[in-house]
Order: sequence, then structure tokens, then C-alpha cells
Amino acid sequence: MPTKSFHLLLVEDDREDAAMLRDLLAAAPGQECSLDHVETLAAAIARAAGDPGDESGPAYDLALLDLHLPDSAGLETFERLHAAAPALPVVVLTNLEDDEVAARAVREGAQDYLVKRRVDPALLERAIVYAVERARAEAALRESEERYALALAGAQDGLWDWNLATDQVYYSPRWESLLGLEPGTLAPEPESWLERIHADDREGFDRALEAHLAGRAEHLEHEYRIRTADGSDAWVLSRGLAIRDAAGRPTRMAGSMGDVTSRKRAEEQLLHDALHDGLTGLPNRALFTDRLGIALRRRRGARSGFAVLFLDLDRFKHVNDSLGHEVGDELLMQIGQRLAESLRPGDTVARLGGDEFALLVHDVSGAGEASRIAERIQAVLQGTFVVGGHQVFSGASIGIALSSDGYERPEEMLRDADIAMYRAKSAGRGRYEVFDREMHRSAVALLRLETELRQAVEREEFIAHYQPIVSLDDLRIVGFETLVRWRHPRRGLVRPAQFIAVAEETGLIVPIGWWVVAESCRQIALWRQRFPVDPALTVSCNISGKLFHQPDVVERLVELIELHELDPEALRLEVTENVVLDHGEAVLDRLNRVRALGVGIQIDDFGTGYSSLSYLQRFRYDTLKIDRSFIHRLVAPGDGQAIVQTILALGAHLDMNVIAEGIETVEQLRALKDLDCPQGQGFWFARPIPPPAVERMLDEQFAA
Repeated sequence: MPTKSFHLLLVEDDREDAAMLRDLLAAAPGQECSLDHVETLAAAIARAAGDPGDESGPAYDLALLDLHLPDSAGLETFERLHAAAPALPVVVLTNLEDDEVAARAVREGAQDYLVKRRVDPALLERAIVYAVERARAEAALRESEERYALALAGAQDGLWDWNLATDQVYYSPRWESLLGLEPGTLAPEPESWLERIHADDREGFDRALEAHLAGRAEHLEHEYRIRTADGSDAWVLSRGLAIRDAAGRPTRMAGSMGDVTSRKRAEEQLLHDALHDGLTGLPNRALFTDRLGIALRRRRGARSGFAVLFLDLDRFKHVNDSLGHEVGDELLMQIGQRLAESLRPGDTVARLGGDEFALLVHDVSGAGEASRIAERIQAVLQGTFVVGGHQVFSGASIGIALSSDGYERPEEMLRDADIAMYRAKSAGRGRYEVFDREMHRSAVALLRLETELRQAVEREEFIAHYQPIVSLDDLRIVGFETLVRWRHPRRGLVRPAQFIAVAEETGLIVPIGWWVVAESCRQIALWRQRFPVDPALTVSCNISGKLFHQPDVVERLVELIELHELDPEALRLEVTENVVLDHGEAVLDRLNRVRALGVGIQIDDFGTGYSSLSYLQRFRYDTLKIDRSFIHRLVAPGDGQAIVQTILALGAHLDMNVIAEGIETVEQLRALKDLDCPQGQGFWFARPIPPPAVERMLDEQFAA
């Protein structure tokens, strides 16, 4: 049988009779009202109506009812209710959620099931408006509850409600499912929760909880690990708020718990990436410096010290240039693995960048033990590495700094180990050096030298000296080698041996090299005009490989030659074998283009490089310059003469000129003449001299 929905409402007067109102509301609101229930409801209305003899009148002005009434029973029900409380108007309203229905009920006298008796229309209207507002409030509450439930479902948080008085905790099904538990698994005690917190995190959680309950924190918010059903740990974030009584004592606490494992793992990965090398997985400079700082702070009172070993791989650039960066990266990974496997527990190996590694080694008694560790590390790295199908051999120069030197900051100790490493590398690679204070003083002086050298380039504080190249057949000057000098404002004339290495390392060799070439072109152009001989005078310049690494080297040479109206054959460029070895095909191409201009290419210090004969096949040089070390052994017992003789025969066979460098005695000169060496230079003829002295020598030669 069809039913209609009504709302139950009591409109109170000014009396405070809340208990009677609750009784009436509890009678039958929101339930289907059969005839059996009418008597109960009638009794409740009678109680609400009060004592008819009471002059103060009924407790309520109006009973406004919402009942699920079968249509056939409606009128009978109304009559019974009216009879039960004749002094209290009873109104049954239909569909008061709808504003239009409520308004029509007022306009039309609430026909159908609307029964009115002695009801003030204004009072009835107020009751209807109240009912409508309540309906809206209930709808808004339902919507809010639905929204809250949806938000909780979306947030995937679990809820908990802790009654602090009874020490019982309610865990929502979602709370338990976050731990992989079936709903209802946990006992309603706090320990069901707290005993699952990771032992390392329990103390922190307890402090946060106690701070909130004690009123020192506005709310509870804490991240911790908690054991799940499968025994693993999940990271969770718990939030909560306590409810307090009038005295401020917490009586209840409720909140949520959400899984933050993914975020914590992402944060841990970001932290790991920030402190570790992306290629090798080893600690990076930041983490190494932090651990070194900890070691320095713990040093006081320790029985033994520690050491820092700074490693730089020897000739790693050659691996990258010849085999490619992928092979180079794989080599770095293998080296890092070998270093890590060679250390004791508690020691640290880090990749600082490029081909540089650092080791923090504990329990080192002194320089002797640190040196033995360095030797062991070098032995580990000297084995063969198989990388990308290639057999690669490696080695390292190592610098050692000891904690016994009284360092206060980790950067200082790492700096000094770096200084010692560069000393080892400059001494011949594949070596190790223990830092001493003299190295630091030298490093400071080197830095000062670099600064002054940069200023010298800007101010052009350089001059050129020239050493004659002589025909050994008739001892006549046929050309010159340009040797740069630095005219220092305070130190006077500085020889190249004191600054060329710094210039090479800092890249200042490039502007210095171009200055030397430009000055040589200018000077030889003047001398060829003033001293016309046949063959004409030439000038040779030592050129760093860094110049040939520049893409416009050929164009710049052409500009200088044209500027000074110079025959290209008057200019000779001296390069070492390592120029080709270090830079490969690009340099070979530029050397060929320079030689095609007519500029001569000479190979300096021949015989001291890595692949002398193989590179003679790859590039057609004009002149071989025999290194002075062979000339010094020329008249001593041994094979010095045989080596020089072989080089001379090679030059003749390949149609190359040969110049012997470093001739300093008459015995050396005679031996070279006996071997038919074409040309030579050295102190026996003249030291490098300034242009005026050169011109006096040429004047004497022409006069003769």
C-alpha cells in the first residue's frame, strides 16, 4: 500500500521542557507508523500537552508529525491523535523537504492529510518554515557526511578514535587494511597499535604523543615505520587531536593514519642521489667531506689516526679519446668497484668527479702504513680491465694526507692530499707522495705564479730570445728557434721552465703561443730582408697541442703570414709526438692543412714519445729534432751513438732534415759531424739571445 513521508517536529514555547520533547521525538519519528503505534504516539502527545488543568497551558504549542501512514489509515490515525491531546494542535505534513509543497500546504489549509485545530496560521507557518530548514540542514549534513566519506576514501587514510578514559581504541577498517589486516583483526587496545611501531621510531612517536597530550603541541603529527601483516615495515603519517574537559584534561583523541611509504622512498632516493655518484654509486664529494669531518671531530682521544688518499687516474683522457666515453665510463665503474672491494669495513672510497677518487682509511699509524696502503691500491689498479671488448690498463697517481698534521677542517686535508697527488703526477705518474708543508708553500707560490702569469698575458710582458740553428757542415747559421722569456716586473727575466708548465695547465699557453708565433713572423721577416742568404733564414716555434685543438688555427696562421708578407717556408712549427697522440685525427687534419700552406712541421724531442715510428707513418714531418738526452750520451760508453746513427739513417730514408739538440761540447760536435748530421743547435754555438745579439752574429757571419 502506498505511503507518504512526513517529518516530526515540536514547536516549543518559552518553557524548558527538553526531556518531554526528547520523549516525543523518540516515540516514532522516521518509522512506519501502523495503527499499533498510534496509541504509543498518542500517549507521547498527551504527555507533551501537559496537564489540562494546568493554567500555564501545554508544554508545546503544536505537534507537527512526519509518519509513514498508509493512505487508508490516515484519517483514523489523525482522529486518535487529536483525541489523545485535545489541547495540543496536531498537524501531519507531507513532503516538507519541498518548498513548494510546504507553501501550498499553508495556502490551501493543508488539505489531504493536513489536519488543523485551533492553530494560529502564523504559528503553523513558522512550524512549516522550521521543518523546511531542518530538512535542508539534514540534507546538508548528509551531503557533508558523504563528502567527508568520499574525501577519506580518496585520501586512503585510516581513522582511529582513542577513548583515553577507558583506554580503548577504535580502528577503522581502512586503518587495519593499511597494515594488510582483515577488518576487526586488532584488539581495541592501544598496544595493538603501539607495539607495531619500529623500535627505532617508538621513542620519537611517544615524545610527539606526550607533547600533544600535555598541551605543548597543538596537534599530533608524526611519521614513523610500522610493521605490516607480512612482517615488512611501512612508513605512515599519523595525525590526531585531543578533546579536553573543562579543566583542560584530554579525555579523547581521534585522528587518521596514512601510508607515506612511496614518498619516503622517493625522499630517500633523492637523498641518496644527492650524496652519491650517479655513475659508480660511490659516495660523492659532499658525503666524503661529511665523513671526513666526523673523523676529524673524533680524532681527539683516539689512539690511532687516519689518512686521506687522493687518486687521479693516469692517461684516462686517452681512453676516452681513443675508445669513447662509454668505455671510459665503464672503466670508471670497474675501478670504483675494485677500490671498494680493496678497503676494510669502515673505510670510505668516493668518486670526487672525472677520474678522481678519494679514500678515507682509518687506523693508520703513520706515513709508513699509509704508503703501504697506497702501494696496495696501485697494485689493484695495475691489473687488466676488460671494457667493451678491449683490454685496458690503468694506473693512478696518489697523494696522501695524514690526520697527525693537525687539520681542523675536512677541506684542508682533502686539499693537501690533492697537492701531494699533483706532486706525484709531476714526478712521473704511477707514483705516490705523502704531503708535507713544503708542498703547501709550493702550491701557494704556484697559485701566485698563475695569477701573475694571467696579468703578464694581459700586459704582454713577454720577450723573445733566439737560439741559432747551425749547419754542421760549414757551421753557418741557417735559422733560429724562438724561446720565450717572461719579463717579470719584480723578478726580472723568468725562463720558460719556470712558467710553461703552469701556462699549459691553465690554458694560458694558447695566448702565449700565438704571441710567440706572431713575434717570430715579424722578426724573421725583418732578418730575411736585412740578411739575404741562400737558403733563406728560417725560424721555428714550439707549439702546444692546445693551439692545434683550436678549429681556426690554420686561418690565424694565414693571417699572420699575410700580415708580415712572409714566405710560408720561413716559418717552422715544432710539435711533440704527444700532440698527435693526445688529440688524434682532428689534429692530424690541421697539421696537414698547415703543411699544405708551405709551413714546415718539425717533431721535437724525437725518440722520447710513446709511438715515434708509428706516427712517422701517419704524418709526413719535415724535420726530426734529436732529443738532447741522446746527444749527451753520444760520446759516453753505451748505445748512444747507435741510437743517433739510427735516427739519422731514418731521416735520410724518409727524406727528412735532422737537427741535433743540446750540443754543448766539441766532442759532441765532432761525433755528429762524423755521423753526417746535417744541423745542430746548443750552447756550444750560442745560448738563446735577444734580437740585437742575433744581428751582431749575423753581421759577423756576413762579414766573413
